[in-house]
Amino acid sequence: MSGLNSEAFTLFGQHIIWSDMIGNVLGLIALALGWRRSLWTWPVQFLSGLILFGAFYGHLTGSAGKQTVVMAVALFGWWQWQRGRGRGRDGRISVRFATWRERAAMLATAAAGTVAVALLFTAFPSLSWDPWPDAYIFVGTVVAMYAQARGMVEFWFAWLLVDVVGVPLNFANGYAFSGFVYVIYGALVLWGMRDWWLRSRKETRPVLEGAPA
Repeated sequence: MSGLNSEAFTLFGQHIIWSDMIGNVLGLIALALGWRRSLWTWPVQFLSGLILFGAFYGHLTGSAGKQTVVMAVALFGWWQWQRGRGRGRDGRISVRFATWRERAAMLATAAAGTVAVALLFTAFPSLSWDPWPDAYIFVGTVVAMYAQARGMVEFWFAWLLVDVVGVPLNFANGYAFSGFVYVIYGALVLWGMRDWWLRSRKETRPVLEGAPA
């Protein structure tokens, strides 16, 4: 992994690291596959997480921890989407909006989890240079990928909220390619959000049309 953590090139005065670049390109591919609701989004996401873990380990503990979550949830997502294949109208995973109870549970989990992890990072400074942003990214990623695994449209909103903090943090800590690539991430997230939003309405239309007038 040491070779992957060497400098690839310099862009706009920022040093681009091989592992940071490769991991994020794979992350973009995984996000695009997730938008298309392809089962391959999960193994690509797992590989991206593995490479980025090596990039962040020892520098950004929260971001490295985030990648362990990415890998774990990628396995969970693969299992969930395997079970749910064929339920959508086009033979792929069906998508939906979360219920209000699910939204409340995810928000409560995100808030409580961020505080708990931030306090842990604060109590053990060697774990993180930026306890609160790292905790926010770590827990936000858990919530976002859980929502994706369950086919919830809110997955896209959660990723946007994580990126708001993740982009400046990556730039500040020398992971420039992560910052640059999140501009593309932002566009994909917005397009993916629109696609899942519209698709969720199509998925429920047969039920509405079959209901008594």
